[in-house]
Amino acid sequence: MKLKAAPSFAQALPVWLKIGLLGFGGPAGQIALLHREVVERRDWVDDDEFARALSFCMLLPGPEAQQLATWLGWRLHGIRGGVAAGLLFVLPGLAVMLGLSALYVAHGRSDWAGPVLLGLKAAVVALVLQALLKIGKRAIKDRLAAFVCGAAFALLAFTTVPFPLVILAAGVLGWATAKDTGQPVLAGKPLKGQGKTALACLALWLAPIALAWIVAPGSTLAWMGLSFGGLAAISFGGAYAALAYIGQAASAFGWLSATQMLDGLGLAETTPGPLILVFVFVGFVGAFQAAPAEWAWVLAVLGGLMAAWVTFAPSFLWIFAGGPLFERWGRRPRPSRALSLISAASVGVIGQLALWFAIHLFFRSGQTMEVAGVLRVMLPDLASLDYAALGLTVLALMLTFATRLPMLAMIAVLVVAGVLLKATGLS
Repeated sequence: MKLKAAPSFAQALPVWLKIGLLGFGGPAGQIALLHREVVERRDWVDDDEFARALSFCMLLPGPEAQQLATWLGWRLHGIRGGVAAGLLFVLPGLAVMLGLSALYVAHGRSDWAGPVLLGLKAAVVALVLQALLKIGKRAIKDRLAAFVCGAAFALLAFTTVPFPLVILAAGVLGWATAKDTGQPVLAGKPLKGQGKTALACLALWLAPIALAWIVAPGSTLAWMGLSFGGLAAISFGGAYAALAYIGQAASAFGWLSATQMLDGLGLAETTPGPLILVFVFVGFVGAFQAAPAEWAWVLAVLGGLMAAWVTFAPSFLWIFAGGPLFERWGRRPRPSRALSLISAASVGVIGQLALWFAIHLFFRSGQTMEVAGVLRVMLPDLASLDYAALGLTVLALMLTFATRLPMLAMIAVLVVAGVLLKATGLS
């Protein structure tokens, strides 16, 4: 496929903002949206490059979808492109999450967004399935890749094997089975200035944490910066793995109760951007509850911003420091084969995320059973089947696969349908 000419920086900005505004559905939905906007609609990068970049981002700690957006922006327009794409991917959801956190503190729990969210989630299921078919067609090129894809899906869906181990195993298998093609390898982007860029990103990431400890050592804000920042460096396995850790920390420090954590997760599901934006809720509400009354709102905003900064800033460090190395070495036979099988595994990962998402959308309750500490099975309560969610998803699938309705129009139809179902008492 012949790629179109690279867009100008000004032409790319509205696209990054659009992706940030429409990035519902967790990493699976966001990766599908990035693929649709950057590969399918505009041909700014090809499928192979997109798959390699996704493989690289799967290896990194932190929100892989934001890192993928940052990498795509960097690939097109260097550091300023990466900064723009990465920030615009997060800022809309951050603004919404800060607003919802403030409403939560002021008015308590609310389900006002339920009908809209139901339509959005149904649309996400259809978009993810569409992306799975397209990405899978490019990533699964042989029997070994198909095996790795299926194994990754099965291990993550039905066992307790951790996500990083699955990705690592796929990479090791690819490295071990690589064959030298004898073809010359093109050099990637030069590494000039990479060290200075990495140091600047590192300093910007750590500066708010250091400032909090200097100004108010041992304060809630200081401990939040240290806790969220430390987690950002080791949070392999996606948002749900990170949530388990931060939930324990929030309980230990007395920031939030378990019920409040669940409320925050529900609010995060209503926002565009990474699900890990729930950390903004933890920072906001936790700082508010721990602060003196006269400073509560100021410290709440600072807590939310601290959580966001130290969580997302490292993504720029990983991409700007690791991207040139990836470009330089990623096409050599062994790294290329390793990344190829990681791409195949990532299709299985997205499939597992889509399954998890669909089960939680279609069924209002259920349980997860573990057998011998190894096998894990999700058992939805069949009596809790949400017929409205199922019907909206069928409508979304029909609009996605049987018509050429633009994505925004399809999402609008699903949102209106969700609101109408609520208004008529059918949901």
